[in-house]
Amino acid sequence: MALTPRNTPDDRPRTTLPTPPSAARANEAIRAFVDARAGQDWSSVESAAYEVLLIEWAAATRGGTGDIIEAA
Repeated sequence: MALTPRNTPDDRPRTTLPTPPSAARANEAIRAFVDARAGQDWSSVESAAYEVLLIEWAAATRGGTGDIIEAA
């Protein structure tokens, strides 16, 4: 007996990309990340994670014209 997958609304493939985080949310994530590590040396993994957050913030701050919004 062969099983055929059912396509329910939750099983449908996504056709849109996930929306990037807003600049405010990305900025909050950076602040929380830095505050949690205040006064500590960062590991290479933490430094890399911080760089990813910065890239996400930069992407979120770019408007349609490529303008950058001032960071807090």
